[in-house]
Amino acid sequence: MKFQLAVNMERMDPSLDMKTVRDHTLDMVKMAEQGGFDVVWAAEHHAMEMTIAPNPFQLLTWWAEHTSKIRLGTAVAVAPYWSPIRLAGEAAMTDLLSDGRLEFGIGSGAYQREFDRMHPGLKQSDAWRYMQEMLPAVRALWAGDHALDGEFWSYPTSTSVPKPVQKDVPIWVAARAPITFDYAVKNGYNIQSWPLTRPMSEAALYMERLQEAVDNNPGCKRPQMAMMRHTAVYDRPEDVTVPLNAARVQLGQFENYFKNLGDVENGFAKPVALESLENRAEYDADMLTENLMFGTPDGVIEKLKGYQDIGVDNYIYYASLGLGHKEQKRSLELFCDKVMPAFS
Repeated sequence: MKFQLAVNMERMDPSLDMKTVRDHTLDMVKMAEQGGFDVVWAAEHHAMEMTIAPNPFQLLTWWAEHTSKIRLGTAVAVAPYWSPIRLAGEAAMTDLLSDGRLEFGIGSGAYQREFDRMHPGLKQSDAWRYMQEMLPAVRALWAGDHALDGEFWSYPTSTSVPKPVQKDVPIWVAARAPITFDYAVKNGYNIQSWPLTRPMSEAALYMERLQEAVDNNPGCKRPQMAMMRHTAVYDRPEDVTVPLNAARVQLGQFENYFKNLGDVENGFAKPVALESLENRAEYDADMLTENLMFGTPDGVIEKLKGYQDIGVDNYIYYASLGLGHKEQKRSLELFCDKVMPAFS
């Protein structure tokens, strides 16, 4: 099993200086490269301080200037917010500026709140159709001249300028629904999945969907599977309270954005009282401690073996959960020094 890092610029309140937030992400990326991580991922989100990433390609290009070997990916570029020509060109430019280190991750988007601002009138549940029209168009533009008369985009003959450095840019699709697993397998795309705060059975369900898609498409190669979890490694068992409290605050903000409650001021969402939610069982403290990748190094090793056993190829260490910068760095240090050697 290989390891990848997802890290965001994030502010839970206005007290953090933006330059400090910016520099922290670069510190984490450098630590990940030195520690042996294969890929670092940048998200795309808009008008929310919890994930400050209006253009993931900017972040990746910046990180590329300060690293030499770690690969740089979008997790994910949100297809309905782009045009194919622009997305193809910006991705290819990042591949060029990083000397061919781009991993191209694309998805449908998560928050209806963002759709209301970035693509008014589009329901999040319909956005997968945009992704499935976007991706072949981007690949065709990378290859050469291409014209499109599609359902969502149309353009006369055009091409991506520049072209990617890599002959075949690795492509990743964010997938949870069976239809997306099937689409990825049919087209030879790798898969990223995030079980949120749900139990290990949710991760196993995604692996079952992957296998079903492979079985339903004879002759198609099984793609790489990456599984993401919030991760915090600490020195002593009693230290769990720090990431647990941080995660519950962040998840309260997540629920506000996800449910599109509108209680957002200057990009900061008021945390929802988790106890008030119908799905409050998903945020029980004991459940979060068990389901998320929280633990001492030995405990995290045991949890990771469970992902390895069900066939996960790549574990995505999701570092951004509202945790303090000092604690994030200590967690990543322990993961690199104490956890990863068990899987080398």
